[in-house]
Amino acid sequence: MADNDWITLLCAAALAFSVLSYVLLDGTDLGVGVLLGLTRCGKHRRAMAVTILPIWDANETWLVLGGGGLLALFPLAYAILLPALYLPFILMFLALILRVVALEFRDYAPSDEIKRVVDGLLSVGSLLAGGCQGLVLGSLVQGIPNDGRQYSGNGWEWLGMFPLFCGAVLVLGYTWLGACWLYWRTEGELQQRSGRQARAFAIVTLVLLAVLVVWTTTLDTRYADRLFDRLVWLPAATVLIALLIGFILGFRSRREYLPLFAALGIFVLAFALMITALYPLIVPPHLTLQAAASSPTSQMFMLVGFVVLIPVTLIYNTYGFKVFSGKVRAARD
Repeated sequence: MADNDWITLLCAAALAFSVLSYVLLDGTDLGVGVLLGLTRCGKHRRAMAVTILPIWDANETWLVLGGGGLLALFPLAYAILLPALYLPFILMFLALILRVVALEFRDYAPSDEIKRVVDGLLSVGSLLAGGCQGLVLGSLVQGIPNDGRQYSGNGWEWLGMFPLFCGAVLVLGYTWLGACWLYWRTEGELQQRSGRQARAFAIVTLVLLAVLVVWTTTLDTRYADRLFDRLVWLPAATVLIALLIGFILGFRSRREYLPLFAALGIFVLAFALMITALYPLIVPPHLTLQAAASSPTSQMFMLVGFVVLIPVTLIYNTYGFKVFSGKVRAARD
């Protein structure tokens, strides 16, 4: 393999790591936001908001790294994806802004009624942001019409059944992560309720994920060949079974973080299967990593930046989790 090929693979790995980190970390926050809208008790909503309030901004740093990295490392892919997905991206950013404003200013609401409205907006923003991310993911896997250099579709491919299904699955998956997070970080009645929600969302999410994998194999014969390869599905099934066992046993253990970590592991597994199906494509059905890559000089410059930024961001994330670790108790709203 040529040196340029290795550089491109390293760039793709750095970009994939940033996207995966965002999905795992901020996806959990979005899941808590969705659950907030399903909670009537003001004391519980307050505790749920407090669990994510100190850390959500660090989690979203990975979104900036992913978006900026795509533009700098694979500009051709960026030029094709952006016009194809203008509306989902715009809606996602507006939803994230709505979510941030509601989360930061809920305690300044002058009455319980207004605070309930603010919490509803937080839930709507979280739901919409997660759904739009699923639409983007589904559109990418489905394939973006292009002539090899620029987008050639009509701008509405993301409204297809497959992207919409991906949006629903991702929202449910995020909600599952949020319930597992609350089971770990809360206690008493809220913890018990979150545990029941986590088990229920686990069943629904896993069933829909299985449907999604099967549906994906029907989109392109290359997807089917890779995912049905024994060297892929057998290790994936083994890891999935181990993670499910850990998830179930986690509710019987004092290590209350185990259900969340098992759920995160299943997300990592699903992400790895997606990468396996797509490689070496970056924008299906035809655009490869090599064809979309920027010049080696630009890639090396950005890789140096990632070498600095990724550890710094990880340290910042870890420090934030450590400082604000421990149980959050439900108090008067």
